Amino acid sequence: MTAPACCHAAFSESPSVSAQLENAPGHNGGPPLEEEDPGGASWRQWIWRRAHRRAWKTPPPEIALRRLARAEELGMTYREYTLEILERGRHL
Repeated sequence: MTAPACCHAAFSESPSVSAQLENAPGHNGGPPLEEEDPGGASWRQWIWRRAHRRAWKTPPPEIALRRLARAEELGMTYREYTLEILERGRHL
């Protein structure tokens, strides 16, 4: 069973989802709790960039050579092996 044509017209002209949420029952009409940073450089992005840099920081030569040897034993690349260490939090 299909909806009448009048229903399709009502859905196509409906307001955006954000406008619907603003007019939802129980919404106080106040400003959003988290404002978006217009520059795009938010605190969360800065933290993630810093964590990424620290995680992929080049280790001392002894550790890098040990990881490379172990990766070759397992048939993996150095980067794949390092990624596994970072994901699991322990060595394979």
